[in-house]
Amino acid sequence: MRPDLDVVDGPLLPYYRDVYDHVLRAGEWTESLRDRVAPVMGTNLSVQASRMNLITKKVTSWAAITAVPTAITGFYGQNLPCPGFAHQWGFIVSSVVIVVASLTLYFAFKHWDWL
Repeated sequence: MRPDLDVVDGPLLPYYRDVYDHVLRAGEWTESLRDRVAPVMGTNLSVQASRMNLITKKVTSWAAITAVPTAITGFYGQNLPCPGFAHQWGFIVSSVVIVVASLTLYFAFKHWDWL
């Protein structure tokens, strides 16, 4: 399309201008579509991030609920004498504490809609 190069003969010049016009329209249309797709992609990424946050909250809640019995049984699993060691009431108290703490966490997370 540059007239100083003399690549296209005079009778073919209108056809090449028509092709050039079509190429410009296709390029502008492509840019327009890219501008329309960008917000959709941003929204999609935002929805994925929100879903990942919900999943992370649920996994964290279950990890906290299972951490309580692990901590208590780990404390009583040491080779040191602790309150209730070698007594039946120590086992009962630790079992009750495990159940109460786990249920408290479960219902608290359920109330906060984390589970």
